[in-house]
Amino acid sequence: MRVLVVGAGGREHALVWALAASPLLTKLWCAPGNPGTGRLAENVPIGVLDIAALVAFARANRVDLVVPGPEAPLVAGIADAMAAAGIACCGPTAAAARLEGSKAFTKEVCDAAGIPTARWEAFEDAEAARSFVRRRGAPIVVKADGLAAGKGVVVAQTVAEAEAAITDFLEARRLGEAGARLVIEEALEGEEVSLFALCDGAHAIGFGAAADHKRLGEGDTGPNTGGMGAISPPPGFGAAEQAAALAGLVRPALAELARRGTPFRGFLFAGLMLTADGPKLLEFNVRLGDPEAQCLLPRLQSDLLAALLATCDGELGAFDLRWRDVATLAVVMAAKGYPAAPVLHAPLGSLAAAEAVPDALVFHAGTAARDGRLVSAGGRVLTVCGSGPDFAAAHAAAYRAVAAIDWPEGYFRRDIGWRALAAEGARARR
Repeated sequence: MRVLVVGAGGREHALVWALAASPLLTKLWCAPGNPGTGRLAENVPIGVLDIAALVAFARANRVDLVVPGPEAPLVAGIADAMAAAGIACCGPTAAAARLEGSKAFTKEVCDAAGIPTARWEAFEDAEAARSFVRRRGAPIVVKADGLAAGKGVVVAQTVAEAEAAITDFLEARRLGEAGARLVIEEALEGEEVSLFALCDGAHAIGFGAAADHKRLGEGDTGPNTGGMGAISPPPGFGAAEQAAALAGLVRPALAELARRGTPFRGFLFAGLMLTADGPKLLEFNVRLGDPEAQCLLPRLQSDLLAALLATCDGELGAFDLRWRDVATLAVVMAAKGYPAAPVLHAPLGSLAAAEAVPDALVFHAGTAARDGRLVSAGGRVLTVCGSGPDFAAAHAAAYRAVAAIDWPEGYFRRDIGWRALAAEGARARR
C-alpha cells in the first residue's frame, strides 16, 4: 500500500509512526510533515488546504490511501476531492464533517437523534446573546460555531466573563468568520473524557478513550489551549462504559447522518462529560484528537493500516481491534508565550537522550529544521509519551524523557495525569 498522511503536527507524527509499522505498507508520505515524520516517511511540501495539489500528488504517485490528520482539510472537502479522483480517503465528506465545522449543526443532529447533550441556543446578534446570558446566569459556555483550533470555547464562571466572550467573538471577530455565530449552552458538571470510534458509514467500532488537560496551568488553571497533555485509558471509563457510550451517543449520530444522506466515514471523536445523569455530549470532532492520538496509538496492538482500509471498504462490521494492556501519559512541551504569542524559532537541543528513555516516545508537533538545527515552529512543539503497567510508571517514563530535553524556551505542565495518579494512590493505600 502507498499511503499519504496529511498534516504537520504531533497527531500526524503519531499516525506516521503507527502506519510505518504495518507489513502492508510499501511507501509512506506526509504532507507537509515535520522533522519527526521525515524520519519515517517522505515529507512533501504541500499545505493541508492545498487540496488540488494534494489530489494531483496522489494521482501522480499512485497513492492507494489518504489519511487526513487535521479537521480543516476535511471540512474543506478533501475526502470529496479524493473520491472524485478515485482515491480512497479515510475521512468524512465535507457534508458529514459539518459535525466539527459547525457546533450548531452538531446540536441539531443530537436533538434529532436523541443524543443527550447540554441545553443550547444559537446566536448571530450580540445583544440577543448577552440578553440570553443575563437571563440564564452563570456558569455558562460560549462557543464559536466554526473551526477555531481549540480556542473557540469559553467556560464562563460569571455573566461578565460570558459577555466579554460574546463581544470578543461576535463583535471584535477575534476568530474571524468562525465566531460569526455562537452556540451558548448550559455548563455541565462532571469529568470530561474523549471517546474515539472508527466509522464506515454504517458501523462504528471503538478506538479507545483518553482524557486531556486543556488548561495551560497546573491544577487545570489558566486559559484553554489545544491540550497540554493526555492520558489513556481514563480511570472510571473502561470497556463497559465505552461500549455504552458508543451505543448511546456515537451510533445514533451515525444513523442520523446516514438518514440525511451524508454517511460518516473515518475517525469520530466524541467529547463527553460524565455527569451524575450519565454521559452527555460536549462536541463531536471528525478526526483523532491531539494530543490524545499520541497516547492512544502507542496502545494499539492491531495494524492501523488494516483498520483504515476496513473503514474505507465498509467492513468494520466484521472487524475488531486489539489493545495493549498498558497506561499511557503524554506531556506537551509548548513554546513560551503559548497560546497567545508563542516564541518561534527557538533552538531545541538534541532529542537523542529523550528518545533513548525506555518506554518513552517523542513526537514532533511544531518543529522545523533551520540551518541544520531543530527549532520551534508553533505553539505546541513536542509531545512526550510514556507507557507502563500503571499511570505511575507511565508518568515516570514520560517525565524522565522530558527532563532529558534541553530546551530553555519550552514550557510544560508537571502534573499531567494528576487525577489518575491520585486515584491510583488511593487504591494502593486501601
